[in-house]
Amino acid sequence: YRKNNKFVWNNHEELKNFTIRNVGHITQLPELKRGCEVTSLAMLLNFKGFNTDKMALASEIKKDTTPYNKINGKIYFGNPNNGFVGDIYDYSKKGLGVYHLPIFALASSYGGGDVLDLTGCEFEDLYYFINKNSPIWIITNTRYDELPEKNFENWITPDGEVRVTYNEHSVLVVGYDDKYVYINDP
Repeated sequence: YRKNNKFVWNNHEELKNFTIRNVGHITQLPELKRGCEVTSLAMLLNFKGFNTDKMALASEIKKDTTPYNKINGKIYFGNPNNGFVGDIYDYSKKGLGVYHLPIFALASSYGGGDVLDLTGCEFEDLYYFINKNSPIWIITNTRYDELPEKNFENWITPDGEVRVTYNEHSVLVVGYDDKYVYINDP
């Protein structure tokens, strides 16, 4: 349950190293050059019994169609909090990706109230859900480590300024042990 916006587990419930078996792996390439978010979501939804695929999700994800402009050194582009920014299919066209809110909305269109937004919880809280046989869709970065400030830039969007990195990535967490966290990386 949640208490003060933190998850609280039953004290008698001991979390143990666990890996979820039979989570199918899907690759985003070659069709979705920037499709890690919807591909990771496809793995999750398929595991949960929903019949969909990465290409269907790529067409269904909300898009922010704000065009790219660079004026006086400032970048004007879409807001990944509102929808997928840029081209999901082609690296030769401008693009970035999408953040968790549009993915949460898309996942909820399949799973309804069973979909949880764990944004802001402690990383260790994710282990509880893994132990309950529930893979977790996350946004990370391509280095799987803290990024230096030089990897970020600010964009001017119709909603205001947004901080982004081209190292943004999405994976599905499927397990953990004393040394590692296990992921399905699209």
